[in-house]
Amino acid sequence: MPILLPAIFRAAVTRVTSSSLPLPYFRKPLSSSFTSPNYRTMSSLTTFDHPEHRIPITLPQGLSQEQVLQFHPFKSWLSTLTTSLANQHASPSHPFHKDPYKLHSITIQSFDLFGGSRVGFLKLQSDVRNSAGEWLPGAVFLRGPSVAMLVILMPDDFDNPRYEEANFSPEDMDGFDEEKYVLLTVQPRIAAGSLEFVELPAGMVDEEGNFRGAAAKEIEEELGMKISADELTCMSDLVPPAAGSKGEEVLPRGVFPSPGACDEFIQIFTVTKLVPRETLDEWTGKLTGLRDHGEKITLKLIRMKDLWKEGARDGKTLAAVAQWEKLRRFGLLNHSHDYNKS
Repeated sequence: MPILLPAIFRAAVTRVTSSSLPLPYFRKPLSSSFTSPNYRTMSSLTTFDHPEHRIPITLPQGLSQEQVLQFHPFKSWLSTLTTSLANQHASPSHPFHKDPYKLHSITIQSFDLFGGSRVGFLKLQSDVRNSAGEWLPGAVFLRGPSVAMLVILMPDDFDNPRYEEANFSPEDMDGFDEEKYVLLTVQPRIAAGSLEFVELPAGMVDEEGNFRGAAAKEIEEELGMKISADELTCMSDLVPPAAGSKGEEVLPRGVFPSPGACDEFIQIFTVTKLVPRETLDEWTGKLTGLRDHGEKITLKLIRMKDLWKEGARDGKTLAAVAQWEKLRRFGLLNHSHDYNKS
């Protein structure tokens, strides 16, 4: 089932904040501010009860009840959280069963609009307490899920590309890895304070199951390579549950890079492409990660064996390395049908 995930947004962004919102129960005061030219302080607030969960939700001026309730990341986050809170009551073995925590209210402090009216990001405070007054940190930045793409390139004259890696020893597989290359992107990531962040291509999988976003566009424009639905393998779905995980919380199958503050989870896909050796050699010399003047995003081609070093600052890269290595070593990543001519 293809999933629709947010891409890199290029639409105009309107940022709205509130520094005067009444904050829910917490011990230390929290603040929300931006230094954008679009900064505005809100003084008019509205509160409504969620139609299903009956939880009071406070909104700043400029944000409507309909916009919040239609924002998919908010709906998904609230549904997951309320389900997890309900598990406290259902399971006597739950660590919070004797004095369960409850979601008392939600205060939305700021939001970003994409394209003038569509909510792109939400920053909120959730008031989660038990009867003893003990609270759980509830600051949340909602932006929704994303995907990362492990694009592996191999020469098309490789002796036997349709091999079953599970039949080889780790030493044999290391030899095969000499023929594997991986595409990375180099681009500004302001949140990381970087203007040349090296990472796996990120973006979205659209309703047809095709890879979309700025990285996908760059790959298609630079290499003439389009990644389609029938080529993709979702490694996140192939990872088996941990031992003894029966009855645990039901969370999306993906990697949460910052669960202490953000709802984002990343599903990791992989695709292997066979490329003429002379073309691969040309790309190796061309795709060095160096950008032309004014170029915002570019590609970098590296050997698979060096991926863990080249992408050491990128959480999705390290997750992809771990999943790919373990899935193939346990025979869960079947490459006999994954090789595609570029």
